Amino acid sequence: MLKQLHKLDIAGPAGKLETIFIPAVGDTSGIAVICHPNPTQGGTNTNKVVQTAAKSLSQLGYACYLPNLRGVGESEGTHDYGMGEVDDVLAVVAHARAELGELPLALAGFSFGGFVAARTRSRIEADKLLLLGVAVGKYEIATPDVPADTLVIHGEEDEVIPLSAVMDWARPQQLPVVVLPAAGHFFHGRLIQLGKLIKRCW
Repeated sequence: MLKQLHKLDIAGPAGKLETIFIPAVGDTSGIAVICHPNPTQGGTNTNKVVQTAAKSLSQLGYACYLPNLRGVGESEGTHDYGMGEVDDVLAVVAHARAELGELPLALAGFSFGGFVAARTRSRIEADKLLLLGVAVGKYEIATPDVPADTLVIHGEEDEVIPLSAVMDWARPQQLPVVVLPAAGHFFHGRLIQLGKLIKRCW
């Protein structure tokens, strides 16, 4: 989907993290780390929703880092159900800032990756947070509250993470949720619309 991408290995706490780097279109105005869906169900950094988010954010000026988190692809370590993966993301952020400086930071993720991104945001300051089909109510540790300006996009007919579960999580926070009518979890047939929506709502 994206031609201008590079592969690199980043040192993480459990070993190397196989990472896709997508440069910003035009001047680099920020750094984005985008997390993939559940690897126990085949989720990797080449997932189409992750790639769609990266394309949109790169067009908004973000240098995008898409790590395969621990135990995924050629990344070392063992899958840790969203616990150690937060440390992986922090390592990618540190690498990005060493390379590019203290630019504004965006954390993003799809499904399990949204859970990881939200948990990472509770550990580090970030300027933006993007959660797509975020996995709430799926893990022993609850998805934390997030800042009021978080962009949450969810499919109305999500068959993996019901919209009702996301609304139950968002309601006490008075957190807006952007609902894509008739869309499922993987936004099949709606990726172009999703990409445009990210850019419009960002």
